[in-house]
Amino acid sequence: MPLEEALERATAEKMDLVEVAPKATPPVCKIMDYGKYKYLQSKKLQEAKKKQTIIQIKEVKIRPKTEEHDYKFKLRHIKRFLGENNKAKVTIMFRGREIAHSQLGLKVLERIIADTEEEGVVEQTPKLEGRNMTMILAPRS
Repeated sequence: MPLEEALERATAEKMDLVEVAPKATPPVCKIMDYGKYKYLQSKKLQEAKKKQTIIQIKEVKIRPKTEEHDYKFKLRHIKRFLGENNKAKVTIMFRGREIAHSQLGLKVLERIIADTEEEGVVEQTPKLEGRNMTMILAPRS
């Protein structure tokens, strides 16, 4: 229908004439209460935000020569992070000549994998980046 006629119908119904598909030939318009439409869209967006969970990455830094008590302390932190449905990034930091013995850091990370087998899975395998070896653990679903 012509534009003038569509505008008259929209004002008669006390609604708005909204262009739905401007690229179509002829352009497609719809008679609706645009304010109410925008309000409902914002409510749907808020509802979607309410249901989503944000997963954070928590980092734990360890040295290759970390003693047993300190290792267990860090392990408790990793298990707590995984229990809270967060990812845990474990970083082994090498200092000085320790980098020549990177297999020691790999052993520590493998031990962490074995100790957190029930709580999490390995998302990113151990990887050496400069003087740090990192691994990411994700919570079990």
